[in-house]
Amino acid sequence: MRWRASRLLSAPHRLGFFAAALVFALSALWWAVVLSTRAAGIALPWVVAPPIAHGLLMSAGFMPLFIIGFLFTAGPRWLGQPPVQARSLLAPVLLMLSGWPIALAGFHWVAGLAALGVAFVAAGWSAIALRFVRLLRASTVPDRTHAFAVAWASSIGALALWAIVFALASGEYSGVRAITQVLLWGWFAPTFATVSHRMIPFFTAAALPVLDAWRPNWLLWLQLGALAFAGAGMVAELFWWPLPAALRWVQAAVEAPVGVLLLWVSVRWGLVQSLRIRLLAMLYGGFVWLGLAMALLALSHALQALGHPGLGLAPLHALTMGYLGATLIAMTTRVAAGHSGRPLAADDLAWTLYWLLQAAALLRLTAALWGAVEMHLLLCAIGAWLMATVGWALRYGSWLGRPRIDGRPG
Repeated sequence: MRWRASRLLSAPHRLGFFAAALVFALSALWWAVVLSTRAAGIALPWVVAPPIAHGLLMSAGFMPLFIIGFLFTAGPRWLGQPPVQARSLLAPVLLMLSGWPIALAGFHWVAGLAALGVAFVAAGWSAIALRFVRLLRASTVPDRTHAFAVAWASSIGALALWAIVFALASGEYSGVRAITQVLLWGWFAPTFATVSHRMIPFFTAAALPVLDAWRPNWLLWLQLGALAFAGAGMVAELFWWPLPAALRWVQAAVEAPVGVLLLWVSVRWGLVQSLRIRLLAMLYGGFVWLGLAMALLALSHALQALGHPGLGLAPLHALTMGYLGATLIAMTTRVAAGHSGRPLAADDLAWTLYWLLQAAALLRLTAALWGAVEMHLLLCAIGAWLMATVGWALRYGSWLGRPRIDGRPG
């Protein structure tokens, strides 16, 4: 049962999740240092502005690597294809894993290094996206809707990463900020929404047979359309601030009903019944954040239409730390447990890590809304986030390098 690096090549989730765990913990540690030095009045060197560097690393750093682990575990089953060998994914994963330390150095000292590091990431992800598209094209199963949506989002992600490389190389940092929004609203959020639409009803029906796996395709397309609409608005306001009041009302009119609908969907799928099962409740706790993020966006845009400042970064962090963060922890915990031969359940440690992450999200939202104590709340938020990410990396990183406890391969 000793930990061995060679076992990371036993299955795609082992390789992808372990690489992601490293970047997950590294990015949290880096941002904790940045916030701590800022609070202490210590000036760090910056070539790329901190908000831009933060947004890029916290979105495109660890999430693509987690997606690789999940995608090449569940994807072949969705598409009726043979399992993918983890060794065939090693080169692109190593490219992506090595790119972020280079990019981090570039954020602080040399812009060219930042562009080079992100180029490594873009090259690695482009190879991954192409590999998944080939799986999709080889498949003959009747229902490829979810795989198609993920492949489309992955292609957007590859193009956006290359665009960021050119923006960093040319010093167009405002472009980096805009393209990071494309990454978030055009790649990560649609990918997670697609997986939520397919897997949450399925997991619920498996754990609670009295409930049905209700997941109409119109709901998937509505989610993806709403995310694209919200993302377009986020990009537009970076270039044309302030947006007209009439456009803000249009945004609120679209986002508010979508937020309410998604909260209703969580109840329709079995939110209340799921609370008895920790692992299932973790998934629902993530999905509820998606509805809250859309509702907060609508409220913020309505306030701006009335001439008020809005809710600042609160809606954005509801989506990223709340929905993406909690869903990531829930999904990967389930996969790591099931594929290590352990029971499909969240023990006390997994439950604690999950709630540390939820606390970090709530603290970050409060910091965005309560400017008088913003820095104190930011330090508390990053402290909780750091404990959750490092705790997850240590616990599940240990599992990923050990054989299954039931003796089965994989």
